[in-house]
Amino acid sequence: MPLTAVRHLRKMRGGAQAHLLEADDGHWYVVKFRNNPQHRRILVNESVAGTILGYLNISAPETKVIEVTREFLAANPELCLQLGTRRVAIEPGWQFGSRFPGDPARLAVYDFLPDVLLGQVVNLHDFRGILVFDKWTGNADGRQCVFHRAMVRSGSEGGGRPGFIARMIDHGYAFNGPNWDFPESAVQGLYARRVVYDSVRSQSDFEPWLSMVIHFPEEVLDRAWRNVPPEWVEGEEDALLRMLEALYARRSRVPELIAAARGSRVNPFANWT
Repeated sequence: MPLTAVRHLRKMRGGAQAHLLEADDGHWYVVKFRNNPQHRRILVNESVAGTILGYLNISAPETKVIEVTREFLAANPELCLQLGTRRVAIEPGWQFGSRFPGDPARLAVYDFLPDVLLGQVVNLHDFRGILVFDKWTGNADGRQCVFHRAMVRSGSEGGGRPGFIARMIDHGYAFNGPNWDFPESAVQGLYARRVVYDSVRSQSDFEPWLSMVIHFPEEVLDRAWRNVPPEWVEGEEDALLRMLEALYARRSRVPELIAAARGSRVNPFANWT
């Protein structure tokens, strides 16, 4: 069953015009709405991507279905979509929620870190994993992520040290967004800060994610299909199935797509020899 929105905080940046809402489980979620300006399929993409990223064990927010009721919308008139000068009412019902990493009143979340601080990100390896994901899924957007501070354990003993955690966000343009196809570009899916790829010296540095994709279990894609609320895909069930079949069929091409990025004019892998 979905969670229910209980409090509105603010509108977020981005073309989908998501809003930050608190749900009845006590957590905050970046919520994208069914009638967002980008397309209803954006919610499907986010849901499917969340299931895949969970299997690949890549740092990404937990995803939930969030119910936004008519009563909640009526009590929060600032919760709307803006198309030019026109305000558009949000359709009540089940929406997509990406969990915010903490209480927004207490936790600072950054979408940019200078190079000197990027070295303090404890899970820089996830930038290699997410590139495998983005190449496989045809993410038509640049790689988006956020950072926040956390205490990081260095072993089995208690305590830890402060560091930055990267979380990979915004997967609405996986599968080429509302198009549900897989055009290819050598620069597709790359993170703008190339320093995150400095540890790449060979294709083996994209393991274990390359092998996990090449041998990806069909049952995980089946679970991804079943996790999508029927309201989000009504009338497009066959199109979604065809897209997932095409995704499964292109698993073996991912090493080639990584190599194409290396061979491009903007080669992001400065230390790959």
